Amino acid sequence: MTTRRGFLHALGAAGLARALPGRARDIAAPMRFSADPFALGIASGYPSPRGVVLWTRLAPDPTRADGGLDPLAIPVRWEVAANEAMTKLVARGVTEASPAWAHSVHVEVDGLEPARGYWYRFTAGEAASPIGRTRTAPRAHAPAPPLRFAFASCQHYEQGWFSAYRHIVADDPDLIAFLGDYIYESSWGRRRVRWHGAREPATLDDYRVRHALYKGDAALRAAHAACPWIMTWDDHEVDNDYADDRPEDGLARELFLVRRAAAYRAYYEHMPLPERMRPAGARLPLYTALDWGSLARFYLLDDRQYRSHQVCPRPRRGGSNTVDVAACRELLDPRRTILGTAQERWLEAALGESHAAWNLIAQSTLMAQLDQLPGPGRRAWTDGWDGYPAARRRLLDILVERGITNPVVLGGDMHMFYVAELKRDFDDPAAPVVASEFVASSITAQAMPQEAIERILPDNPHILLGDARYRGYVRIELTRERLRADLRAMRSVASEDAGCDTLASFVVDDGRPGPRRI
Repeated sequence: MTTRRGFLHALGAAGLARALPGRARDIAAPMRFSADPFALGIASGYPSPRGVVLWTRLAPDPTRADGGLDPLAIPVRWEVAANEAMTKLVARGVTEASPAWAHSVHVEVDGLEPARGYWYRFTAGEAASPIGRTRTAPRAHAPAPPLRFAFASCQHYEQGWFSAYRHIVADDPDLIAFLGDYIYESSWGRRRVRWHGAREPATLDDYRVRHALYKGDAALRAAHAACPWIMTWDDHEVDNDYADDRPEDGLARELFLVRRAAAYRAYYEHMPLPERMRPAGARLPLYTALDWGSLARFYLLDDRQYRSHQVCPRPRRGGSNTVDVAACRELLDPRRTILGTAQERWLEAALGESHAAWNLIAQSTLMAQLDQLPGPGRRAWTDGWDGYPAARRRLLDILVERGITNPVVLGGDMHMFYVAELKRDFDDPAAPVVASEFVASSITAQAMPQEAIERILPDNPHILLGDARYRGYVRIELTRERLRADLRAMRSVASEDAGCDTLASFVVDDGRPGPRRI
């Protein structure tokens, strides 16, 4: 019998198309496609104790916004089984792939058993998808076995192969958390290994084609088929450095919101998101909490859609800037928010209701203060939490005043590894540690030189590690007694079969905030 580890090893070693054996029998409908309609792969996400979201998009020609299909609804059959051979079916049904949503499918399966693995597939006409594997979460408040997951972010198609996912799959994770910049709208960087082949997206058609291009990476498709994903976004899913309704380039608000609505719609069409996250115009309710038995609660935050505009921008521009903290008085305005008032209130309530042993705050950037001026004074980057210090202090105050158990912040965006102690007062080296933070490097997106990081680390003693040399991800192994984080560094992203090494490992012990290197 094929084991789970054997299944995942084959996925990572051989690529999705070769590693997922078994096809469904042709269904009765006589429909035939010009090419494989499941070229974009399959995925699952947002596991609960009784179910999971299953996703696919029919697109025999992914280079076209319509996927090469006529504007007609297409019936799609889905099946869930208790074994890889798909002979022990536990759920099945038929749904409709609508042209209005790019023939994407989001199936919310219910009635499954908690804390176990399942296999699934789709069929449409005479075509059958590969077989994917997913799993359900442990029962709420029930003791949970150790949890292994990976988190990653920032995958620029042009700047490398998404080879890190081969190693993530080989790690045999229970789930993957993606923390922003799933696609990039712009072309930039050195030593590009492949090309977007199109202009910067601005319309729904543009964003559909860009998402399909990224799904063309075999390692990414394999990772989606290997286990469930949970997700949030950052800026590049729409436009660099946008803040709520303001882009960086001065585009009129009304026009930008049209662009944002197109980007949000395409994002939903290509991700294993539940129905409650279906966008309405330029709004998509992405933030949520997810429990893993009594062991962990994930808080997936959205720090783009509701944030205050960045302060002290460059002349005639929006977006980020690096400013002298003493000279930018607006920076300290207590009304400023990175999450929005409603999300802040939701997060406070969700944290206060938690009975989990570990509270994992998953969001898209570095939360720790990062002084970017060597020596006296302080310079802050306004697009991250440093641009919203009052909002950060409110969150850290909640962690202390509510006595939140084992809070750990997970982030991306920075294109480098960071490990940090979170404090209410970062300027006081003796201030108590409130929480731990781990930031993953990028899957491919390039970073600043390591020498620049080395110059500022002495001014940031709460940052225990900062390394911009490698692309990669973070692997987490979680038990009731401790969290272990392995920083996984790619040897190269210019090769599809590059190796991966552990750059460093840290643990956080139950009841003792702050990472400890091992």
